[in-house]
Amino acid sequence: MKAINAIRLMSGLSALALVTAPTFAGAQEAQAEASTGGISEIIVTAQKKAESIQSVPISIAAVSGEQLSAMNVTTLQALQGSVPNVQIDNFANTPNNAVFTIRGIGVIEPDPYAGNTVSIVVDGVPQFFSMGALLDTYDTGRVEVLRGPQGTLFGANTTGGVVNVVTNQPTGEFGGYLRGTYGNWNRFDVNASIEAPLVKDVVSLKVSGIHTQRDGWVTNVWNGEDMGRKNVDAVRGQLRITPNSDLTVTLQGEYVAARNGAPIVVNGGLPGEANHVPEGTFWNGAKLPMYRSPCAVPNQPCVAPDEYLSGNNEVPDQSDMTTKFFVGTIQYDNTALGDITAITGYKRFTLFEYTDQDGTAKTNNATRRRTQGWQFSQELRSSFDVGDRFNAVAGLFYLKTDYNHYQMYHLDFALPGLIQYNVQDQATESFSAFVQSYTQLTDRLKLSAGIRYTHDKIDARSTLDTGLGSEALTSAQWDKFDVVFPGSLDVGGKKSWNNVGWKIGLDYELAQNQLLYASWARGFKSGGFTGRIGVAADGDTPYGPEKVDTFEAGLKADFFDRKVRANLSVFYTNYRDMQVAQIYFDPDTNVQGNRILNAAQSEIKGFELEMQAVPVDGLTLRGSLAFLDTKYKNFLYFDPVAGSTLDLEGFALQNAPRWASTLGANFTTKLPDDSSVVADVSWMYTASKFYTAVVNTPRSTIQPTYYVDALLTYYGPDKKYSIGLWGKNLFDKRYISTVYDSPGYMGLVGYAPPRQFGVSAGFNF
Repeated sequence: MKAINAIRLMSGLSALALVTAPTFAGAQEAQAEASTGGISEIIVTAQKKAESIQSVPISIAAVSGEQLSAMNVTTLQALQGSVPNVQIDNFANTPNNAVFTIRGIGVIEPDPYAGNTVSIVVDGVPQFFSMGALLDTYDTGRVEVLRGPQGTLFGANTTGGVVNVVTNQPTGEFGGYLRGTYGNWNRFDVNASIEAPLVKDVVSLKVSGIHTQRDGWVTNVWNGEDMGRKNVDAVRGQLRITPNSDLTVTLQGEYVAARNGAPIVVNGGLPGEANHVPEGTFWNGAKLPMYRSPCAVPNQPCVAPDEYLSGNNEVPDQSDMTTKFFVGTIQYDNTALGDITAITGYKRFTLFEYTDQDGTAKTNNATRRRTQGWQFSQELRSSFDVGDRFNAVAGLFYLKTDYNHYQMYHLDFALPGLIQYNVQDQATESFSAFVQSYTQLTDRLKLSAGIRYTHDKIDARSTLDTGLGSEALTSAQWDKFDVVFPGSLDVGGKKSWNNVGWKIGLDYELAQNQLLYASWARGFKSGGFTGRIGVAADGDTPYGPEKVDTFEAGLKADFFDRKVRANLSVFYTNYRDMQVAQIYFDPDTNVQGNRILNAAQSEIKGFELEMQAVPVDGLTLRGSLAFLDTKYKNFLYFDPVAGSTLDLEGFALQNAPRWASTLGANFTTKLPDDSSVVADVSWMYTASKFYTAVVNTPRSTIQPTYYVDALLTYYGPDKKYSIGLWGKNLFDKRYISTVYDSPGYMGLVGYAPPRQFGVSAGFNF
């Protein structure tokens, strides 16, 4: 427990002496250590115990809260491109939905029925829903990114890995901070925290919060106004009770209110497709003409223009999400059963949003969507030692979730007044028991072995009604039809799965601060039922679970009195029954279909190399290089558009760029009055990838990206205050961030953020 408390006290502006941008994630917080001029030790809890990141035998990156704060990062999505072999995106027409892909393993589907392959864990509580998983990062201690299957300690749905978010916990001391930011696009942030002991050394209360807002950087051709504005308020309260040195109880509650602009869909249509709108035409009294499709050249990748344009003439500019999140943690050390940890989590959210699905000023198609969901989880575990050479973590975990979702979909491009009304009701329940052990075979050789049994079950029902309606999307009678067509769908069912996953590994200490490791891990993701159905075949039978076996070897080493650090991991993954989400246009029914397929087998191999160096006092250099080779080994795919079966053997997986790299430099100058100046610059490269299409088509290809970020910050004496300049995407590169190729319908395109810059100031007390 003392080690964990030490982690909570690690936050401080001194961490900025080395790294201060998200691109430092690959550098793993290598801040200069004042006493030795070398690279400091970083403490993480990736294996549910406090230990140095260099002694954890897995591929892991860590980003400190100070780094996030210095570059004014307010959501996890800002880490995109900064962690090797990790992609952090969102779905183009549902930006509240996270799309995390690690080493080519991820889920690209906006609705909850698809589940996750990368688990987002906040203060020990897994976030089941991808909606809202692009967390607001305020008063954050650190973000740990664990690559590869983590099923033994973190359970199902971690075949890709885990993003472990740890917030700053109460320390029992009075203090706090106030920070403000102003930037282009009328960005304005206020972030504050205060802690006050209520009973000295026994009860302490902490309250933190953030307000962030900005204008959108996309212009609406219909009315000339901006699209994609952001306005978020969040507050977190924490009560820490320590009746004695062995017992700590922490109660934590959070409320988040996001009142953002409607999702943006950019029309990437081609002539002859259902949603193509000719360039230069005016519709419904639009102020601006229809823009050129970014995918206007057939059989070529889409290209982002210098000016970002879209269109919304049909629906309110509204995307509202309200989240309530509670965590109760009991840590009881030195019991007869070891150190006991109990974590209770409860989360409830409501997401309500409108989307002009054609992205034009023409009345083609639009949606009104509302999702209400909740989850309850309970984990009880013990960490214990047996003698001097054996220790283990063992526990039980329970999770129950439920969500209700409706989508009212207007398809005027197919038939004026045509409406599809889809309702999803799904409940899941999961129980697991696990143990992870560590045995010191010799003074230098350690065996780790773990196993987890999981029982998952699902109860799902989805309905679809199709007909004609005169009611607008904004009408209170949003489910009213003037005429209901025959053939309404009512599908779903109940299903359960059992699984045994494991991990076994060896690590060998070559020398001081030099670790060699190898492991074999099996991960598991449950099956389910498709919820957003378009045709009968979409949801009448469940899709099956998927499994991965990952073999990994790595080296973690410090050299030259800890002035150089080199971490290398090499891996091979055998991926079976891979779940592949597909949105397609069904030419027989003239409607959009949705389904999840099980690809028989695929394989993934690659490496991650991360390096840091401190050649002279005050200067830190960092860099990373990642390689990823993904392909289907056995996948016979029926293409509904072509009406034929394709053999996809050798085709690459989605959202898996072959190469990625980062470079950065940080220089800290100490001034005589104990103040300092920190300058930092970073460069990120991500190779081409293809996004949401089962078959790698030109229109589904995302171009390579190159970003340069920088900052210059002055810290006053004793770090009491700071003021700095910062910039992201300094060269204002314009890129496509997401595109879904739906032949016959259109390409649904999203744009990456343009240049952002501003000034920030902070005060600590």
